[in-house]
Amino acid sequence: MADVLSYKPRTGEIPTDPGVYRFRDADGRVLYVGKAKNLRQRLSNYFAPLRTLHERTRRMVTTASSVEWTVVPTDVDSLQLEYMWIKEFDPPFNVRYKDDKSYPFMAVTLGDEAPRVIVTRNRKIPGARYFGPFPKVWAVHETIDLMIKAFPIRTCSDASYKRAMQTGRPCFPGQIGKCGGPCSMTVTIEEHRAMVDDFVAFMAGGDERFTKELTTRMLAASAAMDYEAAAKYRDKLSAIEAVLGKSALVLQPDEDADLFGIAEDELAAAVQHFVIRGGRVRGVRAMTIEKEIDITTGELVDQVLQRAYGDAQDVPRRILVPTLPDDAAELEVWLRERRGKKTEIAVAQRGQRADLMRTATLNAQQALIRHKTRRTSDYVARTQALTDLQEALGMTEAPLRIECFDISHLGGTNVVASMVVFEDGLPRKDQYRSFGIPETTDDTDSMYQVLRRRLAYLDRPEEPEEEAGEDAIVRRKPRFAYPPQLLLVDGGQPQVEAAARALRDAGHTEIAVCGIAKRLEEVWLPGEDFPVILPRTSESLYLLQRLRDEAHRFAITHQRKKRRNDITTVLAEVPGLGASRIKVLLKHFGSVTALKAAQPGEIQEVQGIGPVLAQNIHTHLSTR
Repeated sequence: MADVLSYKPRTGEIPTDPGVYRFRDADGRVLYVGKAKNLRQRLSNYFAPLRTLHERTRRMVTTASSVEWTVVPTDVDSLQLEYMWIKEFDPPFNVRYKDDKSYPFMAVTLGDEAPRVIVTRNRKIPGARYFGPFPKVWAVHETIDLMIKAFPIRTCSDASYKRAMQTGRPCFPGQIGKCGGPCSMTVTIEEHRAMVDDFVAFMAGGDERFTKELTTRMLAASAAMDYEAAAKYRDKLSAIEAVLGKSALVLQPDEDADLFGIAEDELAAAVQHFVIRGGRVRGVRAMTIEKEIDITTGELVDQVLQRAYGDAQDVPRRILVPTLPDDAAELEVWLRERRGKKTEIAVAQRGQRADLMRTATLNAQQALIRHKTRRTSDYVARTQALTDLQEALGMTEAPLRIECFDISHLGGTNVVASMVVFEDGLPRKDQYRSFGIPETTDDTDSMYQVLRRRLAYLDRPEEPEEEAGEDAIVRRKPRFAYPPQLLLVDGGQPQVEAAARALRDAGHTEIAVCGIAKRLEEVWLPGEDFPVILPRTSESLYLLQRLRDEAHRFAITHQRKKRRNDITTVLAEVPGLGASRIKVLLKHFGSVTALKAAQPGEIQEVQGIGPVLAQNIHTHLSTR
């Protein structure tokens, strides 16, 4: 493969102005759209020697056959043009979104003569104002039922409303007091519009004003001995308080913000969008993102904000993100044009905002795990993954049994290894194993030792289990005796070569081996100078990634358990220190490191530890 692309433009031809560029394939299809403050500087990164490029960037530029660019006056214009082109062309190498369609919204049809409130998943109702999304349909209905007690706006269908206005007979919800629209003859269209405006203002975060107004009116009516009116205000106030009770106050009462929690790996990302109005979480939207080209967290935030507010009607005054994108200033200008007022993009660093960001990020992490698990647990997806692996790795049969190995250590000490087993694309946790490695020189040596120990079980004879009759003996397979079709190691070329050497020395070259390097998600085969690049959206890469992550988790768990056991053994040697006090000590200090660094006075603060015992513990640990 040539190291220079045939369609590379001359450096002098590329302007240094801001603009947007597009890579196209031989059929003219747009593969990738990007923006740049300096087109020449940005495009030069794509036309560097191919051997220096990120593997997936190399795949994109070699798939393309041409590049074109459009110069724009400002960086904000480049942002707007990039958003428009991504939306128009849906390029396969840009990030791809999968919105969670299960969340319903509450919508107020402000474009109608007499607006109504409805539950819908349709985000394209002309003139509608949306609130949410809500986690479940019943949650929207429950909120509406409470809200119309305080703000009795129309809930009936357009057909019912039209028929009622023509006949003069109220709709059914109006007859039972569930609808306060004009068809009930209790309010005019203008009065109804005023109630709708109050409904929208409350849902947008103006709850404190309405609570104070209703409280004042209730007290005034009570003082005037108009107890019937006071009771109505009381009921409305109770309905408002019930709605507020459904969402906890997470920020200051006057805070309107959107918060984005993001969890990502090399292949995908999950986003949790918290909609906060009046200091309360009014809705949550979830989406997953497939990443084809390696991008930074800042670039991902940039794309998420473009997606969230490209067609949005409700832009808050503050947007909280985990990392500021490089073009944060341009994004703020772009958002201000949509909102009509200033919008700030900030990082949640401390206090309530940081706490809420941690909550959103935790939800995003769980969503990412669910997304990956759902893909690898589906039968069709598993079958496709195993077939794709067979073809990509050049195997004669699909790897129905895959064993993955990972090495974990703590600064070169407490070296352990894990082995996880997947059969037919699903984990077999009863066959997971862990290994202790007392002496080793590095990770490759550790990998060689562990694989030799594991492969030795394949050559052991079957063990007699029990007699069956006078002459026959039933034999059973020893542990680890079932050979895998594929060995997967966590690491790149060095670890794969160590694994291949172990297979050769053990005489089991019929078993395929490969490694997956975490940073770039490359798949390495022994004896190859270049990795195998699996498509980022492929089921096969998701399966390998899940195997690797599971092996890493299992290794870390074993190492932590070993460390706890080690320190417990050491502390048990201290006279007068039993199991219960050891448990209290470790719980108090939180970690072995903190306990070892503690002075006798600090150890003495633990309940049940006197000055003599504290000194003995400190002396014993300092000599270990």
